[in-house]
Amino acid sequence: MEELMQDVAELELLQKQAKRQRIKNILTVELNRQQAELGRLQAEIQNTEKVTKPAVIKRYQVKLTNYAWDQTSKFVKFYVTLKNVQNIPAENITCSFTAKSLELSVKDLEGKDYLFTINHLLMQINPADSVWRVKSDTIIINAAKVEQKNWEFVTEIEKRASDAKKLSTPNPDASADPSEGLMSLMKNMYEQGDDEMKRTIAKAMHESQTKKGAL
Repeated sequence: MEELMQDVAELELLQKQAKRQRIKNILTVELNRQQAELGRLQAEIQNTEKVTKPAVIKRYQVKLTNYAWDQTSKFVKFYVTLKNVQNIPAENITCSFTAKSLELSVKDLEGKDYLFTINHLLMQINPADSVWRVKSDTIIINAAKVEQKNWEFVTEIEKRASDAKKLSTPNPDASADPSEGLMSLMKNMYEQGDDEMKRTIAKAMHESQTKKGAL
């Protein structure tokens, strides 16, 4: 194309220098032809170099809350069911760990993304030794225990709720509501808890008040 550009430049110069009209006409015809060819080549190059942006595909994210779990002396195991998860590329599945949480991410499974998160684990885990593996329709997450102790619950929130229930005692006054002690403890936990605990307790308190009003 560089040579063609030089031809066009030289033809333009010759056209200006020509004195006879017949010569000018011949040069004009050739100049127009060369300019058209140059324009065509430039358009082809632009089309070739043009980067086509990939279409952005928006996928829905589904937050997973259902799971099963058990434990060994070394691991707490979580079983997350996802149909056909074994059919997607391995790089679409990741699981990250911290000392007190885990997060499983599954990308583009039949047009959807999935996220499974557990925060405030009952005890600390070892992220470096924690692993996951994919089975047929299931992902198994092995969270490595720091201490080889038995877990009665998965999260601190579950344990605190259970402890609060155990600490509640019936009021000896027969006319008093026996649930008042539990409600008082839940209010204290709500005031001292983090955002996630507050949401959990607020929901429980609301359900309790709703049931009480229905009686």
